[in-house]
Amino acid sequence: MQNAQTIRTILKAAGGSLLTLALACVPVALHAQVSDYGQKEMGAVQNTAPTALQKISVVQKLNQPLPLDAVFHDEAGNTVRLGDYFNKRPVIFSTVYYECKMLCPEEINGLVGALQMVKFDPGKQFDVVLVSIDPSETPAIAAKEKAFYLKRYDRPQTANGWHFLTGDAASIKAVTDAVGFGYTRVPGPDGKMDQFAHASAIEIATPQGLLSQYYLGVEFAPRDIQLGLVEASAGKIGTPVDNILTYCYRYDPTLNRHSLLIGRIVQAGCLLTLLILGSYMVVMFRRDIKSARSVTTKLANG
Repeated sequence: MQNAQTIRTILKAAGGSLLTLALACVPVALHAQVSDYGQKEMGAVQNTAPTALQKISVVQKLNQPLPLDAVFHDEAGNTVRLGDYFNKRPVIFSTVYYECKMLCPEEINGLVGALQMVKFDPGKQFDVVLVSIDPSETPAIAAKEKAFYLKRYDRPQTANGWHFLTGDAASIKAVTDAVGFGYTRVPGPDGKMDQFAHASAIEIATPQGLLSQYYLGVEFAPRDIQLGLVEASAGKIGTPVDNILTYCYRYDPTLNRHSLLIGRIVQAGCLLTLLILGSYMVVMFRRDIKSARSVTTKLANG
């Protein structure tokens, strides 16, 4: 009974905190004014995806060639061709933009984390080539990103195997069309058209520049990456994967506001925490009741 009394005391003292937590876990729309119940109207039902999302896609174009003649600038500002990174070894390839603050860092971090557990080294058994989809980004920005992720990878001797490219709109379009990467510009919180709605994906290409395998999302299994590199090095083409896309963010044009999908995950985590706490309390109450009944029975029996 002591545990039950203790829990009741804690709940009484912390009731406000638990209520606050519960409210924080449930999304609430705040408005300047709240209409009376009878004045509220049901909003229109949206049966189609927003226009921005309709342009976001990853079409898996396995066994199709990359535009090896496309011209870019590397992180040092040198003019290069995409083909300069092929003919020797397979390539892990991805289209991102370096000043993305949401999904792109998660994708690159996921790739770096997976490669840390792969026994192969960039620059020896394969190369990593990232292409910015933002034509306004510069080699200086690319160099900063390369330094950051190379430090995180913690194998400085592999620097010559990491390539962060920037280019003009024509070269970017040639690459994104080739890999089936659909994206669109959207306004940021300040209304400027300086952000992109896109999905997350990396590809592995053969030394000849043919798309061998797609990996979608932001977490990549080291074993799958290593196997993909081995198969691509032999010129093998993989099979399509389930096209479950992870979007960079969801943009609501009526609110001019961006919301991360991770926010929904956090909310789900909060609700799960409350569920676990409630289950724990039920178990403890039952245990105390059982203990009390046992004591009562012993006293009754002398």
